[in-house]
Amino acid sequence: MIKLLMTWDIRDGRDAEYFEFVVREWVPGITRLGLQPTEAWFTIYGDQPQVLTGAVAKDVKTLDRILESSEWSTLQARLDEYVENYDQKIVRNNGNLQIF
Repeated sequence: MIKLLMTWDIRDGRDAEYFEFVVREWVPGITRLGLQPTEAWFTIYGDQPQVLTGAVAKDVKTLDRILESSEWSTLQARLDEYVENYDQKIVRNNGNLQIF
């Protein structure tokens, strides 16, 4: 298994819309593409990205196919409406909490 770690900050004033988007579009969308969400962390205090989330794919080939798809691009464009400072990292899934 391979894991995609993603971090971002929610745009000021977009919190409610962001959370609705995540529940109604983001999670179902990435799941349809073949990613299995594994964790989501929200930073309350400190100088770190506000959100850290992870999702796994069965292998690198599958993850590459997902990240190169037009469906992923569409989801990313929608996410960008609600977040800033997006970053991602691909790591081997070790079954534990992994941080950026």
